[in-house]
Amino acid sequence: MKKVLEDICRIPVKFSEIDSMRRVWHGSYVTYFEDGRESFGRHYPGIGYDVMQATCIYAPIYDVHIKYYAPLAMNDVAVVHTYYNYHPGARLDYSYQVFRESDGVLCAEGSTVQLFIDPDSQLMVDLPDFYQRWQNQYLAED
Repeated sequence: MKKVLEDICRIPVKFSEIDSMRRVWHGSYVTYFEDGRESFGRHYPGIGYDVMQATCIYAPIYDVHIKYYAPLAMNDVAVVHTYYNYHPGARLDYSYQVFRESDGVLCAEGSTVQLFIDPDSQLMVDLPDFYQRWQNQYLAED
């Protein structure tokens, strides 16, 4: 299961994301990662938040890492590349690159790990059925 799955989405910078230096506040990049995961789930259906809500199995964030390289500002468009990174176990691992659309500069990159929890909020060890089906569909070797 070494197939690379990528989604790309565009996010116009909003005024509410700007800090006192007139740059995108560093915490807004976590939201850009979330937007990237939502877009990824639409592009590769079967592991989106709608499926999790329907099954009462969720995947809260366990770990986040971000490195910042260049600023985004008002009227910029963030282009978020979201990559699924396979790891065994009941977890979702993604990495991200955020580019400024106007000049293609890499502004930030990072990663997240989400761990599955069952309807009783207990950490899951086995893959949820929907996640196993999703892996079989999108990660199976051709």
